[in-house]
Amino acid sequence: MTKEGVTGKVFDAATLKRIIRQAQPYRMRFAATGALVLLLSGMVWIRPALIRMAVDDAIPKGDSVYLLQIFCAVIALLVFEALLQFRVTYMANWVAQSVSLDLRSKLFEHVAKFRLRYFDKTPVGTLVTRHVSDIDGIANVFSNGILNAIGDILSLVVVIGTMFWVDWKLTFLVLAPIPVLLLATRVFQKVIKKAFIDVRNEVSRMNEFVQEHVTGMHIIQAFGREKREAAEFSKINSSHRDANIRSIWAFSVFFPLVELLSATSVAILLWWGMQDVLVERMTLGILLQFILYVFMLYRPIRQLADRFNVLQMGIVNSDRVFKLLAKDEGMEDPEGDEWHTFKGTIEFEHVWFAYENEQWVLEDVSFQIEAGQKVAFVGATGAGKSTIINLLTRFYAHQKGTIRIDGVDISTIPIRALRNEVGVVLQDVFLFSDDLINNVTMYKEGFTQTDLDDAAEAVGADEFIARLPEGWKQNVRERGAILSVGQRQLIAFMRAYLASPKILVLDEATSSIDSESELLIQRATERITRGRTSLIVAHRLSTIRDADAIFVLEKGRIVQSGSHESLIEESGVYRELNRMQMGTSSTE
Repeated sequence: MTKEGVTGKVFDAATLKRIIRQAQPYRMRFAATGALVLLLSGMVWIRPALIRMAVDDAIPKGDSVYLLQIFCAVIALLVFEALLQFRVTYMANWVAQSVSLDLRSKLFEHVAKFRLRYFDKTPVGTLVTRHVSDIDGIANVFSNGILNAIGDILSLVVVIGTMFWVDWKLTFLVLAPIPVLLLATRVFQKVIKKAFIDVRNEVSRMNEFVQEHVTGMHIIQAFGREKREAAEFSKINSSHRDANIRSIWAFSVFFPLVELLSATSVAILLWWGMQDVLVERMTLGILLQFILYVFMLYRPIRQLADRFNVLQMGIVNSDRVFKLLAKDEGMEDPEGDEWHTFKGTIEFEHVWFAYENEQWVLEDVSFQIEAGQKVAFVGATGAGKSTIINLLTRFYAHQKGTIRIDGVDISTIPIRALRNEVGVVLQDVFLFSDDLINNVTMYKEGFTQTDLDDAAEAVGADEFIARLPEGWKQNVRERGAILSVGQRQLIAFMRAYLASPKILVLDEATSSIDSESELLIQRATERITRGRTSLIVAHRLSTIRDADAIFVLEKGRIVQSGSHESLIEESGVYRELNRMQMGTSSTE
């Protein structure tokens, strides 16, 4: 994994402004929350003032009625502050979760448009971290960050202003340790930002490792790699622990320092103030009021450290999220209405393609397929068969040449229109942890139960569906864990049948299934390819004998083409492939 470095800024105001702009749709509620925070902060001077009045006025005079009135005022003030705090907490978290919802949806929608090339080189765990942990960090800026920080700063201003108004000389003495605290806070900010970036990097590494290794657990167990991979995970886990400890170390130094400076201010206040009280230059109530103000002064400073941590984490998280949102990894998609229904003529003209630089996977590939034809692509692994399919469906964009459907360059056809008319059945069928209906319909509405039953009967899947305990409502679990490879392939055929595309692509659809399932797949293939242009990427040559044309690829080039019978008659790659497979079959 590539670690993201420190930006060099302790506090990135530009990024913070961009975070706050995410709350634009909820600006009225956000502003109302801010107003309540300001109201709460502006009231911090009242309670100590009431206590001073009780000590200096009510108690010396023995005025119990006045003392009771002050007591009731303090209680009412506490209740009012509690109600305000409840409202602030609720509204701030409401805004935070709304921003989180919008931003997470926006990010997923953006990433869903990326080319497959991006996903080939980006670990899944990294994207999971961006969508979950990083956006949670941004939400915390609204729930426990920016407004609270503003409130704490205002509280400091109000407290210090009140102290100067009551006794400016004593205030200067009380504030004597503050320069040390400001210096310590500055150092703390720098250290904690670096620590938080390290923590986020380690979280990403851990997510990547867990996702990849849980997915590939059967390989780990098959090769006896459990202990080795556990040891590797332990190293990553240790790095994650160490990164967190570095951040905890900063807290463990900063917070005791705040407490020490707070105690120092109180000690100075008591030493100086008691002398004034003894000579009656100051009342005991004012001294007590100042002591309360000192505690109220340092509490926001301690809280500001927490708020700052939230803001720092939110800035680090948002920097990652905004960078991902700024990535232009999507395929160019022409604007306009949905495309007309395809007839199904396909043409590749001098097409070149490379996944990386100029390491060509396809070199000067040209062929033409008429509407309604069934054609096959064969060749060794890596010859470029599946790449042709990926280019036709625009999962990847070719670098040279032209690809046309019905005489129209596919780069001018809206991607959604293209993929609505080109159905794909892949070798590795991906199923979601959901019921069979949603996996077949791909969450599209408008299909009746009759449509589903017809699709199942057409591809020969009705028997195995009837045997499922819950039938169409059966949850197939993650990646279709409860189904066989052949059954998963039949589900993919049902998807294509319901979509009813004009062009159908079968990519190695029978390469990993048993003989019994292969017969079902062959029958399903015959049924759904009828009347539409069909491209079959074949591993077993026995499945493509009836193809109208077969294109043989070798090292990214078409080296032979023709019918099965004509290719068998001429020497070349196809006859050798056929000989090898027939020989293999005879020895099985």
